[in-house]
Amino acid sequence: MVDAKPVFQVLLHLLFLCLCSANGVQSFKEKKVLKLQEFRWRQHGGTRSTVCLSQKSRKEKGATILEIKHRDYCSGKIVDWDKKQQKRLIFDDLHVRSLQSQFKNRVSGRIKDLSEAQIPLTSGIRLQTLNYIVTVELGGRNMTVIVDTGSDLTWVQCQPCKLCYNQQEPLFNSSASPSYKSVLCNSSTCQALQFDTGNSGACGSNPTSCNYVVNYGDGSYTRGELGSDHLSLGATPVNNFVFGCGRNNKGLFGGASGLMGLGRSESVSLVSQTSALFGGVFSYCLPTTEATASGSLIMGGDASIYKNSTPISYTRMVPNPELSTFYFLNLTGISIGGVALQNQSFASGGILIDSGTVISRLAPSVYKAVKAEFLKQFSGYPPAPGFAILDTCFNLSAYQEVSIPTLKFHFEGNAELNVDVTGIFYLVKTDASQICLALASLSYEDEIGIIGNYQQKNQRVIYNTKDSKLGFAEESCSFI
Repeated sequence: MVDAKPVFQVLLHLLFLCLCSANGVQSFKEKKVLKLQEFRWRQHGGTRSTVCLSQKSRKEKGATILEIKHRDYCSGKIVDWDKKQQKRLIFDDLHVRSLQSQFKNRVSGRIKDLSEAQIPLTSGIRLQTLNYIVTVELGGRNMTVIVDTGSDLTWVQCQPCKLCYNQQEPLFNSSASPSYKSVLCNSSTCQALQFDTGNSGACGSNPTSCNYVVNYGDGSYTRGELGSDHLSLGATPVNNFVFGCGRNNKGLFGGASGLMGLGRSESVSLVSQTSALFGGVFSYCLPTTEATASGSLIMGGDASIYKNSTPISYTRMVPNPELSTFYFLNLTGISIGGVALQNQSFASGGILIDSGTVISRLAPSVYKAVKAEFLKQFSGYPPAPGFAILDTCFNLSAYQEVSIPTLKFHFEGNAELNVDVTGIFYLVKTDASQICLALASLSYEDEIGIIGNYQQKNQRVIYNTKDSKLGFAEESCSFI
């Protein structure tokens, strides 16, 4: 007589495998737990301040550390969070479309000459999607500026102003600063800016001034002249810092005084102007949108002051002469729940890492593979309609917590970005009835992929321009 016990065990094993296949929640090897109630509160709860002034700073082991905040809690009361979240996706789409257009124009050499400008710059950035701010001191006055790795020129609104948008702090008054100087049109600084941007132009109505214009993808702009003044990054002085003094500015800039350019240029970016102080190294840890959350922007490269919980893994920066402002990396793979995806696009070239883009963008074939594997592993949950650029959505309003597969970006040199649990899903609706995978597809295969700031939260991201390398490490962001 055949022993039924082994047969029964085999049947149990087969049943277990079937259940695993039917319910992707339990089938993947690597997972993270997302507590939905806490996630919802972090995204949309707490008390918001109408201003974000007097942010903290300190010096440590030769580095300067500035507190970095999310802009949502510095722009007044937000009445409708759902509408805010949805508008951010729409603006992010405009921002990326503008970037892609700029990339094509730069590479093909078809940058348009702009009137009323000595040094025309083209950015294509929608500033409503630039989410992180710091406070610096310029000419003795506190200025809250938006942090952007995709721009070279730092600028603020200045008096007298022909046209200025509303900001929370008083406008910068160049005539009230004894250390302010105009940058002359025939100076090497003005010519270097022209060389970096690949544009030519005549001086403005004032023949001694070095005029500039920055045009953004939505019709926003800033125009003015270059000047220099005393800049303080916390307790660290930067003498004769060159910046744009904006006299004609239009757009929705969230009440910030201007923008901090952390791009890769060798002349006017903050990184290049402070290279003697900080060695061309800076890093940031971007906080969540929780009301009390803060992160840090560190100028300087002593790794002992980082609070990372995992070792730093480095990858080389890929040079791109036509797009020298931006930081490019070689993306070699993506894994979902520990499953490595195969796609020939991984070997085709660089991907941009950008603090101004919210949602990461992938080539259509790569996104298709990511979506398929994610749905395979995260199955059994009610679907929800897509919204704007996000098309992989779920209704999780009935759940207190869910286990979700990990998301990792792999780069040349075995570096990896292990996306924080708060960067995998995007809340379209605050009751979690519409919560989506926070990745989107580009329109065409030949467009440039982007790693957005949403996937960079709670990471120490280190930019070493001197050695042309970029590092990642997990870190629970805080200023303290």
